[in-house]
Amino acid sequence: MSRGPVLGEELLGRVDALLADTDQMLENLYPGDRGRRQPVHTVYIPADTWAPGLLADWGAKALAAVEAHGGMEQLAERVIRLSGAEPGDGLAGDVAGLARAVTEKLRQDPIEDLRLDFEDGFGLRDDAEEDHWAQEAARRVARGLDENVTPGWIGIRFRCLEAATRRRGLRTLDLFLTELHDAVGGLPEGLVLTLPKVTTADQVRAMVLAVEELERQLGIDAGRIGFEIQVETPQLILGPDGTVPLAGAVHAGQRRVTSLHYGTYDYSASLGIAAAHQSMDHPAADFAKQQMLLAAAETGVHVSDGSTNILPLGDPDSVVAAWDLHARLVRRHLQRGIYQGWDLHPHQLPTRFLATFLFYREGFADAASRVRRYVGGESGAVLDEPATAKALAGYLQRGLTCGAVTEDDVVAATGLDAAGLRHLARTGRPA
Repeated sequence: MSRGPVLGEELLGRVDALLADTDQMLENLYPGDRGRRQPVHTVYIPADTWAPGLLADWGAKALAAVEAHGGMEQLAERVIRLSGAEPGDGLAGDVAGLARAVTEKLRQDPIEDLRLDFEDGFGLRDDAEEDHWAQEAARRVARGLDENVTPGWIGIRFRCLEAATRRRGLRTLDLFLTELHDAVGGLPEGLVLTLPKVTTADQVRAMVLAVEELERQLGIDAGRIGFEIQVETPQLILGPDGTVPLAGAVHAGQRRVTSLHYGTYDYSASLGIAAAHQSMDHPAADFAKQQMLLAAAETGVHVSDGSTNILPLGDPDSVVAAWDLHARLVRRHLQRGIYQGWDLHPHQLPTRFLATFLFYREGFADAASRVRRYVGGESGAVLDEPATAKALAGYLQRGLTCGAVTEDDVVAATGLDAAGLRHLARTGRPA
């Protein structure tokens, strides 16, 4: 006769008490996915160059550049071959389909996330001029929102919290947010703020103090204002005590930190890497980004790669070489689990979307069939667990939200609509 369980309630209660702090830590610090869509890129422009017509202008310039160098189908075929695939049937090899999808993206949604830069891209100005543009940029964003010509995410990068620029950066932040709040009667849902050159968790705590006070002064809900941390100093990757301060910086944000962005050139230069070798794929960059992924894991914080400053400009050979490089770098960070990067010029948009769309199209059939089997409880050659089901659904959802695949594609291949796919991506379990 079976004796049944022998661990009594007294022992189980002691275990619960012992692990109470661990349970609370996991709940508070590692809440998992927050259900927020992540843009595939961020475009940085000097703050004084933003106008509501910029999105259409960048999309038109991107399309014109492609047409001047052989057309979208030719570039799509080149990106497919660079991936190691061959043009042919199916989503991965469908040159015409990929070209159509990216052309439509450039016409309708060429910039997903836009940052008006008051830092390096703005340069040194006197206080009166920066004050003017902080308020004028807010008014222009408000006008763009009213005309429905802003991207899904828009905001500013202001000067860092080091002693030399601290008060100037916070003043710009204050002027921009106050003017924007008063112009639109609140803060827009897609507002994004970027805190650059962070070196310590205390700078993040200082940022929290600033936005808490802004929330009080503007009369908006506590916790409403979030911000990104830009990872571009070695001190954030390795502290003087030999620890990695980055993880502490994420948690010092009290759930306000939305994303970690790698700063390619500031970080590389700070390590003494020669300018010719500063790049997104340098081993030093990979080391820093691996720390970023670890610090962000299970926190709901997104991670973004940086940029390449080699632009598709000049003679035809130079343009094509720059497109090849950009497409390779985009594909590289996608393969490494980083689903966002920076773009600096309209001519980088075609390869941003070609490489991104191809990444989601080429793995679609396998991921969708595995999701269908998992949801239906069917057996197959791969035994997927809930964690893997989450990853598969998340991959499909990212492809859907950026436009690489359609909801009809998803429904036909998985049997799930967008809501069902979203639930599976968050929980690992069917709705």
